[in-house]
Order: sequence, then structure tokens, then C-alpha cells
Amino acid sequence: MRIHPLLLIILLSLIPLRAKAQPNNPYPAGENDEAIYYSSFMERPKYLDPATAYSSDEYGFIAQIYEPVVQYHYLRRPYELVPLTAAELPSCIYYDKTGNVLRADTPASQVARAEWTIRIKPGIRYQNHPCFAQYDDGAYRYHSVSQEDMRGFRDLFDFADTGTRELTAADYVYQIKRLADGRNRCPIFAPVVGEFILGMTELTQAVEQYLNQERQRREREAKARGAVFFNREDDERANPIIIDYADIPCPGVELIDNTSYRIVLKKKYPQFIYWLAMPFFAPMPWEAVAFYSQGPMVERNIILNWYPVGTGAYRLAQYEPNYRVVLVANENFRGEQYPSTGEPDDASHGLLADAGRPLPLIRKAVYSKETESTPRWNKFLQGYYDSSSISSDNFSQVMDFTRGAGNLSERMHKLGINLVQSVDTTVFYIGFNMDDPVVGGVDETKCKLRQAISIAIDREQYIQIFMNGRGIAGQGPVPPGIFGYRDGKDGINPFVYVWDDTASQPIRHPIERARKLLAEAGYPDGISVKDRKPLAVFYDAVKRSGNATYKDWLKKQMAKLGVSLEIRETDYNRFREKMSTGSYQMFSWGWNADYPDPENFLFLLYGPNSRTRFKGENTVNYANPKFDRLYGRMSVMANGPKRQEIIDRMLALVRHDAPWEFGFYPESYVLYHDWLENSRPNKMANNTLQYIDVDLDKRRAFRAERNKPRLGVVLFAALGVTALALPGIIWAVRRETRN
Repeated sequence: MRIHPLLLIILLSLIPLRAKAQPNNPYPAGENDEAIYYSSFMERPKYLDPATAYSSDEYGFIAQIYEPVVQYHYLRRPYELVPLTAAELPSCIYYDKTGNVLRADTPASQVARAEWTIRIKPGIRYQNHPCFAQYDDGAYRYHSVSQEDMRGFRDLFDFADTGTRELTAADYVYQIKRLADGRNRCPIFAPVVGEFILGMTELTQAVEQYLNQERQRREREAKARGAVFFNREDDERANPIIIDYADIPCPGVELIDNTSYRIVLKKKYPQFIYWLAMPFFAPMPWEAVAFYSQGPMVERNIILNWYPVGTGAYRLAQYEPNYRVVLVANENFRGEQYPSTGEPDDASHGLLADAGRPLPLIRKAVYSKETESTPRWNKFLQGYYDSSSISSDNFSQVMDFTRGAGNLSERMHKLGINLVQSVDTTVFYIGFNMDDPVVGGVDETKCKLRQAISIAIDREQYIQIFMNGRGIAGQGPVPPGIFGYRDGKDGINPFVYVWDDTASQPIRHPIERARKLLAEAGYPDGISVKDRKPLAVFYDAVKRSGNATYKDWLKKQMAKLGVSLEIRETDYNRFREKMSTGSYQMFSWGWNADYPDPENFLFLLYGPNSRTRFKGENTVNYANPKFDRLYGRMSVMANGPKRQEIIDRMLALVRHDAPWEFGFYPESYVLYHDWLENSRPNKMANNTLQYIDVDLDKRRAFRAERNKPRLGVVLFAALGVTALALPGIIWAVRRETRN
């Protein structure tokens, strides 16, 4: 019997509706049996070049690819540095002005030179990459490509040939010198690299001089050829200037041999070893820079900021920053092992079950771009993402506070979803521009103005409304988990809080106290005693959708004092420009620990780190000579009672001066499915992907259960379509019969 084509189409449409099918699966069917980690990101990464990148989102990718010499142990707490590519932890020797060796505990004032010696392990190899591809005669295959050679090329993965080579100490020296090249805009150059490494400031000047000479030479040659106009930017975009940094000496960065190098600091700085764990000090092969610094590459966005080259556990396999990023295991990775030691209860929690296994445990990771929280959350509940944060919209269905604070709801337990809570080594604050004539200055009246505003901004209310209770009101710039932070009565900011012995917690001063302080500052009821004008303050921010509720809340906080708050929103680039030029009064900012030391937070208020004057990270331009002197002593001390005493004195100063409204320390609530193994928060380490694993059987079973096709609904819809189409089918059949 012949079936009419229209009816055949309807019947065929039902074939995919098998009992085990998952028609909503966003991934290829072939991935169902692969141990892949699935996650997401909200905003496209801006920089993947380790000389430039400096955000947690970017580090989530590049820390899996680039390898500094040291890393944080995955399991041990407090955080502990261990060798990564280094053969052992780097050692430091101190010298005085005459070259005599000094003891490690010598006061910083007596140290004239600090030499860090680093020795790397032999035999480490880079990932396979086109920049290393060579012809039989040793010439590089892709270092002199033309536009014709690149015809049809869209991205890095269009190159057919790749190569590799062994990691050398020279690659680390090369990368450190790259930090001095102003074109790379290294964000830590002023406060760290130039401040401490001998000769780096002079190296910057030498690099700039070389660039200017090369630009002038190119311009002269162009004019000699008859060019009427010469645009340097266009010229360098089409033909970037490549610098052989080895030709420019720097006494602070010395290559010893193929596996050893030395970094010389101008002063004692024990925290420098923490910086050696960051991507800024990861190796960079010169071949990669030469490869990417070609006009045809730049024109196609085949650049180092998009395509990293490293020795780490993973390499980039797909990079579509507006859609998906895929990492796969580096075939040349040497096979580091999962740690065999950790904290006392790690074994009972299953965190040592994989001890000794070669890393990485997972061979592939897929990150999809999700700009909205709802689809991201739904995919997590369907088993298509392995872990998830908790948005405010979903908080009530995740947490059950009737069973006590921090408890998951019964629904989450039934789904086999686990919760990990931790206080972040992070501080978010509202800053006052200390150079501003209205809200700045360190005279007593200005301090009282800022103290009044700090009391009025009710952070406990903010944490409940906007953070679902996931945070701790800030008492100073040093967050919990960092040496120098004091809990309890001894750790409160007395200008904003009073300690309640009965409740054993800090209580915010009443708003009446804030109004009294405001009057003493010269603004009774928010009116200036000088000109009788209402006090109006500007708050600058990056324009983002969904901020209306927060803006209204912030205005209401200021209105409690009779102060008018005008919010000026702009794009990110304009906002950064305002911060650089000091064209602001109030703003919000945050800082996440680079390393677990109080110096990394207190330097945010160190005068010589002023954003406006020195392009540093002191965004409020705070300058207090007493604080700066204490900072100079504290920054080079080992943890102990003496260091704590100095930190206490520093905190007393900034609490009184109030250059920040000290905001809050956020708490992380991370959910993960029970098939995700070895998942543990690590606030310092970024290269944690290599340690996690997945139980495929559990994930497959969960997905099958949570994504069963609703056959009844689909069949009902299909019958409806058939009913609508039936008259047409009958008419068509009758017509064919008549013909």
C-alpha cells in the first residue's frame, strides 16, 4: 500500500521519540560516553596573554595551560606553595651593600639585594603548536607567512603542521622581560615588577627607545619610497615590531644555564615567591610571539590574546569566545600525580581516593557561554552542567533555612546535589577619591563625613537583599582567611560598629550617630554650613542592565543623611579612564587575593600605589605617611605577633580615615552533582581542573531520568497536526484517484 508523502512526513517525525532519547541534550551524542567536564562562562575573556590577563575569569582558562614554577597544593590548608615546573621551591639569598650574605630574618633596611634562584625540571615539553613547526632544514614553517599563504585560514586550528620543544629557563626570562614592554600593558608592572626587580624600569625605557627608533626608521623608509602619509599604528598592525629581548640586558633577570635562572630584587620582599605562582611569571616561547606577531595573523585575530601556548595539563582545542571554549588534555604533559596527602579529614571525604593517579584525570572540558542565569540553572538541573553557583532567583528553591542556616532543600538532596560553602579571600568596597575636594582629604571633618556615610550604608541589609545572606559585613581591608584579620570583638571597626556581648556580634551604630558626625563635618541635615547648599555626591559606575534596584537602594542609604547621590553610568573604558584621571568621587570596587598575605590587601591603600598619580592599585589615592611607614615594615615581615601588632595599628588608621566604606566579604555557595569527584574550593590555586573527575555511570543515569521525552505531549501534538492535515491529505488522495 502506498503511503501519501504528507502522512509519511508525519510518521517519520515520530521516529526520534525513543524512550531513551534526550532531544534537549546541547552536546553531540558521541560525548555521552566521554569523561568531559561541562561548565559555562558569562562574559567573553578579554585577555589570554599571561603578561596582560589579570581577572579570575581569564585565569580559569590560562592557568590550565600556562605553568609558573610553583603552585598551591590542591588540598592542604593553610595554603602551601609546592614546586610545579621547579625542581624545588626557589631559594633566596640576601646581601648587604658590600656584598655580604645576610640571615633570612635580617631587617629589610639592611638588605640591599635579594637573589632568587630558580631551577626547573628537565624534560618538560610544550603542547603541539604551529609556532614550533619546522621544515627538514630546521627553518620554521609558519614564521614568514604571506596573505596568500593564509588564504582561507580562519583560526589557529586551520594550520596543518605542528611541533614542540623542551621548556627552558630562557623561556621564563623572556616572559619576565615581556612585562617591561609597554605594549603588553602588564597590570602589575608598577607595583611589583618595576618596584622590586632590579633594572626593570630601565628595561622599559630601553624597549621604548628601541621601538621609537624602529618606528622612525620605518617612517623614513616609507617617505623615501614616496609615501605621502605614514600612520605608525596602521604600519605596526600590518607588520608588528618584534623585539629580541635577549639583546637588551637586564641585571635583575639573569639566565644561568638551560634549566636555571636568577631574579634579583632591589629590596627584601618575601612575598615575591607568591608572584612566582601567577601566570605573569609563566614561560613564554619566543617562537609563539614571532608566530603571532605577523600581519596576516593579526588581521585574522590569530593572536596570543586568543590562543595560548603552554606546557600545562591542557591545551586550547576550540575558541569561540561568544559561544564555546574547549580545553583538551595536552598530549605532551609529563603526568603530574594527584596528591597523596591533604587535610586530616580528606581521606574520609574521598578526596584522596585518586592519590598517585596521573594528571589530568579529565581529558576534556567544555565551557559554554551563558549570559542569562535561568538557562544556565536549568541545564545544571538537567545534568548538562556539572557544577553551578546559586543565583538570587534560585536561592529559595535551593536553600532551606527552616532546617538551619546553610542547609540544602530536600529537593536538592533528592537530586544528589551537594553544597560547598566558603568565605572568599575577597573584599568589595565603596571607595572615596581622597584627592576630591568634597569627599577627600584627611582632616578630621572629612574623616567624619566618610565615617557618617559608612554608617548609613547598611551592609547587613545589602547582604540580605542582594546576596541572599551570602556575605560578611567588612570591618577593614583584610578579609577572613588572611593573616592579620581578627574575628570577634577585637576585629570590629569602632567608627561604624559596637560590639554586642549578648549577641556576640558587631552591631552597626544607629543612624543618629551618623547624622551627628555629618553635622560635625559641616553638613547638618545634609546642608553645608558654608553656602547653605544641599550636599550632593557623585557615584560613578559601569553601566549594566539590572542595576536599577541597587541604584535605588544606594540612593536611599544616602538619603537617610539628607545627602543627594547622583549616579553617573558609563561604559567600561570610560570608567577606567575616569579612575586613571581622578575624575570621580565615589565608586564600587573589589579585590580578590593574588596570594594569601595581608600585604596583598594593605598595598591597596599604600600611598606610592596611587591610581591617579602612579597608575597603581590604590584606587582611592589614599596617602597617610604613618600608614605608609608601617606598611614598609609590615610588608617584609614574617607572620607572627610583631607583624600582627603593626597590622592592627594600620587598620586603626584606615578605619579612622575611612578612605573606603569597607563593604563586605562574599561567601561562595557552589553546587555540584555527586558524580563530580575531588571537588574542593581553593581560593588561591587556579589550575584545579586537572584534579577533578566524573563518574560517567552516575551522570548518564541522572540525565536519562531527568530528560525523559514527554511522549504523551508529543504524541498529542502529532495527532493534532495529523488531524489538521487530514482534510488536505484526503483531498490530495481523491485528486490523485480522479487523475
